[in-house]
Amino acid sequence: QVQLVESGGGLVQPGGSLRLSCAASGRTDSPYAVGWFRLAPGKEREFVATISWRGGTASYAESVKGRFTISRDNARNTVYLQMNSLQPEDTAVYYCAADTTGSRTSHSYDSWGQGTQVTVSS
Repeated sequence: QVQLVESGGGLVQPGGSLRLSCAASGRTDSPYAVGWFRLAPGKEREFVATISWRGGTASYAESVKGRFTISRDNARNTVYLQMNSLQPEDTAVYYCAADTTGSRTSHSYDSWGQGTQVTVSS
């Protein structure tokens, strides 16, 4: 199992950008996909993006497609979420999670980070 730690969140104005990082430790030599999810106040946890072990397959929620880009550097055991053209509705706690399938469903993930707050506001 891998342990995950997110970083890179913060306060940004609408239209701005942030890059989130998800650093993995533990059993990083075993293949794992990584997903990003977010949780906004009063809403259910929402799928954002996922990337396969070698980075060849990525999938995005419709709400972020064209604005967010997920990538990974396995040499650094880190997955990134580049977020551009941020809007107030992107405000949430962002979590990364690991599993073997790269599912869009949070229930399939068994390793989660602690989350990082992203606030988009003027």
